[in-house]
Amino acid sequence: MANNILLLEDDMSLIDGLQYSLKKNGYAVEVARTVSEAKGLLQNIDQYDLLILDVTLPDGTGFEICEMVRNRNEHIPIIFLTASDEEVNVIRGLDSGGDDYITKPFKLGELCSRIRALLRRAGISKREKRSEIECGDISIDFLSNRVLLNGQLLDLTNVEYRLICLLVRNANQIVTREMILNELWDDNGNFVDDNTLSVYIRRLREKVETDPSHPEHLMTARGFGYQWKEVSV
Repeated sequence: MANNILLLEDDMSLIDGLQYSLKKNGYAVEVARTVSEAKGLLQNIDQYDLLILDVTLPDGTGFEICEMVRNRNEHIPIIFLTASDEEVNVIRGLDSGGDDYITKPFKLGELCSRIRALLRRAGISKREKRSEIECGDISIDFLSNRVLLNGQLLDLTNVEYRLICLLVRNANQIVTREMILNELWDDNGNFVDDNTLSVYIRRLREKVETDPSHPEHLMTARGFGYQWKEVSV
């Protein structure tokens, strides 16, 4: 059965090209050309496996749709299409809950690789056998996608959630930057650079540490990667 993708885009020439190429790659594609139309289609979000959202639409932005989906605690993979790779736009997309972004103009092969990587990770997440992990003062409930630190619910974006899951599963061990890139994005880590990963780490640290400049949980292993240090309750 083909994966079903919702494409939110108002450029007809780009829509035609994407529909043709994605269908040729085995995906079913439904198109919304406005934020309002996308909101209507997403009333039944379970019919979609992945969202591709343009940033600028006639009646709003793709960020609005992403935030709406994440506020419903939905963890469907989301890719942003953007005409700019400026850090402010990238960070806003990530902060609103996006998993990845691709800058126009882009190669279809690169987009399809990112789609496959995100769908693969989403499938692994759905097959997670353990429903909960407890590690010192943190607990993760995979069924509800909730992370509690000292009994307090953490407000995490989708990527931050998957990042902390990876680190806590490997608590007290160093997880290399390459391992993180491979696990969260493409197998070869080609599509996210070190600077973007550093942004994720910094923002996650701001949410889990009392003093982010002197972390107790999310430690940096210089030259290697990162380590989640188990802290007793």
